[in-house]
Amino acid sequence: MIGVNSIRHVNRWGLRGYHSGVGVFGHRPREVTETDIPEEVVARRYENCRAQRLVDAYRTYGHLRATIDNVEYRQPNRNIKELSISRYGLSSQDKVDLGLLYGYNGKESTNKLVEELEKIYCGPISYEFSYLESDAEREWFAHRVESDNDVISTDRQREILKDLLQSQAWDKFMTTKFPAVKRYSGEGAESMLTFFSTLFRLTTAEQMEYITVIMAHRGKLNVLTGLLNCPPVKIFHKFTGQPEFPPDVKAACDIALHFSASTDITVDGKKVRLSMINNPSHLEAGNPVAMGKARSKQLQIKEGDYSDDPSSRFGDKVLNIQIHGDAAFTGQGINQELLMLSQVPHYHVGGSIHVVTNNQIGFTLPAHRSRTCRYVTDLAKSISVPVIHVNGDHPELVLKATRIAFEYQRKFRKDVFIDYNCFRRWGHNEMDDPTFTNPLVYKVIHSRRSIPDMYANKLVSEGVVSEAEIADIGTNYTQYLQQQHEAVKTYKPEADYFSEQWSSMSPAPAAVETWDTGVDLNTLKSIGVASVNLPGDFEVHSHLAKTHIRNRLNKLSEGTALDWSTAEALAFGSLLLEGRHVRLSGEDVGRGTFSHRHAMLVDQRTERIHIPLNHMHEDQKGFLEVANSILSEEAVLAFEYGMAFDNPNNLIIWEAQFGDFYNGAQIIVDTFIASGETKWMRSNGLVMLLPHGYDGAASEHSSCRIERFLQMTDSSETSPDSEEVSMNIANPTTPAQYFHLLRRQVARNYRKPLIVASPKIILRSPDATSPLADFAPGTHFQPVLGDKFADPLKVKRVILVSGKHYYDLHRERLAGNVDDVAILRLEALVPFPVLHLQQELQKYRNAKKFIWSQEEQRNMGPWMFIKPRFENLLGRKIQYSGRPELATIAVGASKLHQAEVERIIKDPLYKMK
Repeated sequence: MIGVNSIRHVNRWGLRGYHSGVGVFGHRPREVTETDIPEEVVARRYENCRAQRLVDAYRTYGHLRATIDNVEYRQPNRNIKELSISRYGLSSQDKVDLGLLYGYNGKESTNKLVEELEKIYCGPISYEFSYLESDAEREWFAHRVESDNDVISTDRQREILKDLLQSQAWDKFMTTKFPAVKRYSGEGAESMLTFFSTLFRLTTAEQMEYITVIMAHRGKLNVLTGLLNCPPVKIFHKFTGQPEFPPDVKAACDIALHFSASTDITVDGKKVRLSMINNPSHLEAGNPVAMGKARSKQLQIKEGDYSDDPSSRFGDKVLNIQIHGDAAFTGQGINQELLMLSQVPHYHVGGSIHVVTNNQIGFTLPAHRSRTCRYVTDLAKSISVPVIHVNGDHPELVLKATRIAFEYQRKFRKDVFIDYNCFRRWGHNEMDDPTFTNPLVYKVIHSRRSIPDMYANKLVSEGVVSEAEIADIGTNYTQYLQQQHEAVKTYKPEADYFSEQWSSMSPAPAAVETWDTGVDLNTLKSIGVASVNLPGDFEVHSHLAKTHIRNRLNKLSEGTALDWSTAEALAFGSLLLEGRHVRLSGEDVGRGTFSHRHAMLVDQRTERIHIPLNHMHEDQKGFLEVANSILSEEAVLAFEYGMAFDNPNNLIIWEAQFGDFYNGAQIIVDTFIASGETKWMRSNGLVMLLPHGYDGAASEHSSCRIERFLQMTDSSETSPDSEEVSMNIANPTTPAQYFHLLRRQVARNYRKPLIVASPKIILRSPDATSPLADFAPGTHFQPVLGDKFADPLKVKRVILVSGKHYYDLHRERLAGNVDDVAILRLEALVPFPVLHLQQELQKYRNAKKFIWSQEEQRNMGPWMFIKPRFENLLGRKIQYSGRPELATIAVGASKLHQAEVERIIKDPLYKMK
């Protein structure tokens, strides 16, 4: 820790702001260097302008004639008028310059030019890149696909064939051994393994260190067992109905299709670490999680904008891969949010490689009904990134597509898409009959050969392999699978959690713990001063100079009445000085929705940004990343979950603009935050700040729907909770309580998501302040705040409350001289604080009535959570006081609101005697 006098301004990250084109921690803007087209190329195009227009037409429209669909059952119209030579004033025998194509030279007939263009752009692989905004990207792409140098050795062909045949053998084995199990096989998409194996070769050759992958169900087991070192016995064990974790683990488990993988991939003696994260059945929900995990890896190794080296770029050592489903990719809005994050400061990961597994039917929905756009990948055009369409019947072209995608990503550090056209051999799963709804396409599928068999025939005809070798591959792998199947009898699941970067963590204890999270007061004062310290030439807003900076310095000097934002700054600063990074993400979080935080300040002349907490000390190791997000909840919350999923040592916070806005991310809360540890034994310390409180804002912006979070926890109604509960839920009423919550989140040796019903009105309330002494060593978060005003012997009624409603009740109690009431604040709701409540209630031996008072409607808020726990665990009946049931969160007329406020404040104090 540091002393008061050691704070000074350090220009480590520069006085940088977004608007002025310079950066802050986590974002270093870079100028895009546009490449001019060489003069000789321009001259050649000018001299051959008609032929050049034809070339441009093929580059733009060639994909419309391409044979990328491997289950065509309706003959498409391939008479594309834009590709007609007469459209450009050419005839078939006109002499044209083949040098208009990269890699070609000499004068040839138009027919020859068209022949080469057809070969490049209209075969089983094609491209869309003409809409890219920069000449550099368009010319690079044209050069890459026209100067074809994708030579494949016979050894590599054999490797590809082996992967495909083993995948086929896997599916046949599973059909025999587990005929009634849904496995979402890779049959019809086997060449997806070629994508992965090629990617591994490319990343290891590039000496990359980490790959983060998200993959939904289709063919996932084939990839896990075929390439990602997952022993088949683990899958067989699961399919016999057994849990995937050791017997001493408290976990509900999940289906095998949601398994994760973390393994070293070795190619030619070089390694890359691959992490495939768990996916839920909500397809596409995991994609931003994988991005967030990649970003966390980049923070961990100080890559890109986290590096002191200005030449370091995101993606140098970390690569994000996303495998999408076709109908899900176009149908799920999270993908638009995801793509809009891809180049945004603080969310950029150096470009992801996307593969859309395009099996052309979503459950029962045919392609022409699954979207408005032509291709499943058309969303890519919204962010100006290229698409490679490839026919999955051609594994070698899948290899080529992978190489091009990888090279583009390395060159431009942008996303890139592969539209991987394939099919599903069976229905949505192996139990489904697809001919009910799609008879014609399945007539084609059921009559055609498999991709592995087709490729095997090709290599046999080329003399690369023999029929005997092909038979041996299938036979040997089936024998291996049989051995693995027999091993199920003795298989014991391994504990693969709490390893690597999580090795210092452990499961939460079956106990209730208190953690000392106080900090030396001199250190806190120095942090507070530093939190508003500015360089001499920085022109701060005049209002902030008075209300934010001067007020904070005065309160710190006095040591009294510290407000919410000051407490937060002290928590952040103390963690930064301990070497932990803090990331605050969400809409407008730099200033704060309620203009209270001002963690980043904007120069009024230049718009440069200064984050004072990043300039506390010259030896500072931890930094605050203020990530003002796009107007998204689902993708951004998932991204932050991924950041916290990867690394337990940093504090990751997502703040909703208003508490109810989190409901746009309900899928992420349901499938990851609330249940991730229970399903997958993957802990997560993400903090969600949800501004909550009834202040006349009507149905929106009043409630964070705290009842939903309470319902989602595994808190017990009949036995005391421990730290093992799935989530922590708190509604703190003082700045010191908030300070301790934040520090406790990373002080503990276990991690739980923390849901904070955070304040709005009491952000600045003089009643809701804390003295500096409440932050001192030996202090900690208190699950229940007792009543300091009531005389225990006079108390006949005990009112229990949570959140800002306490202050309204307390003010009315003082105004009405009510001296027979004690008001207890439940600061923590989960774990339910039975012990602390018992200790407080023992003080009021004359109390006969216990009341739960809340702002929320009776069918909302904590009431239905509190009642059974209070009565079952504390042995006392409790009554309700608050708003009545309502279908919406709050009334929309100010007079109705005021009447409700008066009633819910006065009823428990005067009427419920």
